[in-house]
Amino acid sequence: MPHPSDPPPEYTKYRSGPSFLRRGPRPGEPLLDDFRGAPGTPPPPDGPDEDGRRDDGQPRRPRLPGLPRRRRTGAPRGPISFGRIVKWVVLGAIAWVGLSLVLFLISAQIQQGDLSGKVALGGAGFPLTSPNTVLVLGSDQRPKGSKEAGADPSGPSRSDSIMLMRVGGGKNSRLSIPRDTIVDIPGHGRNKINAAYAFGGPALAVETIENYLGIKVNHLIEVNFQNFPDLIDAMGGITYEGGCVVSKINGGFKNGGYTLRLKKGKTHIDGKQALALARTRHNDCNKAESDLTRARRQQKILSAMKSRLISPWAFPRLPLIAWNTPKALKSDMSGPTLLGLFGALATSGSPPTRILKPDGAETAPDGGAGLHVSDAEKARDVERFLKG
Repeated sequence: MPHPSDPPPEYTKYRSGPSFLRRGPRPGEPLLDDFRGAPGTPPPPDGPDEDGRRDDGQPRRPRLPGLPRRRRTGAPRGPISFGRIVKWVVLGAIAWVGLSLVLFLISAQIQQGDLSGKVALGGAGFPLTSPNTVLVLGSDQRPKGSKEAGADPSGPSRSDSIMLMRVGGGKNSRLSIPRDTIVDIPGHGRNKINAAYAFGGPALAVETIENYLGIKVNHLIEVNFQNFPDLIDAMGGITYEGGCVVSKINGGFKNGGYTLRLKKGKTHIDGKQALALARTRHNDCNKAESDLTRARRQQKILSAMKSRLISPWAFPRLPLIAWNTPKALKSDMSGPTLLGLFGALATSGSPPTRILKPDGAETAPDGGAGLHVSDAEKARDVERFLKG
């Protein structure tokens, strides 16, 4: 019982109202968790346990209307950790590669079409895991508007380059066939091997090569020379190392073609230069060069493309490379199969350059001069090719 002489107790009034009208605490005004009843009563320790009681066993007091909650002050958030940065970089790289794969498959699906004539191909497993023999052909079709003497842009073209690749399942080898090699062409007698493409398209070219070498061709790739420079440019160019080259493709600039000039040593070349280099047959820098030199040069270009593709410089360009690769090729392979082939090429090493070596000259029945390869040389090169 309070004594009559004691002063009346002091009360603090709290008014409730809409939450958007609630104000923050004034200086010196108690917070919710500081309100414990009578003035001067020390607050109990903070921190409720699992049953809703505070550490001292007392029940948690309900929040009074209008009182702001105490702001909990925790440790300031530190800088982003190195592990988190690595995580986002890895996720970004995976997404970038995934985008490239999707673009490759879409482009391959758009470009896939029937090859000229019916070609009986197949007979091997997925190129990434099973050995496949792939025939790569490039024609000598002249571009429209060429003023080169004797050029016929609309007539049948011969295969300008003939190369076999053995890849997949741990195999990795290449074998080039000189275009002037005299062989038996079914239905046309003995002639230069590159004439088979002109007589019957890729179907006859495949049949002729299979009969000549005694091997089975599983897949065919025709290089689209019109789109090939775009692929090289998508890679950012390639670095080629070789001797001096001065050549006039399709008559040179004056005749609607292209004039190539390369110094000896390493040179970074663009798409047009790479195409001209692959097609160079007569080199004004070295008159002694032959078709065998060109075959070696084509294999070196392929190796330079592979080196560029697996280099760090190609990673930012992956979507562009993926989109342009199928456009530079014409193949019997579907998108996933073609992707498996390139995967096998990318994960294998660089094989040595191998070319069927002629042992002399031979004259075809039509009077054309060509090259002769002995049966012993052919058998030896084919055995090494199949072994990979």
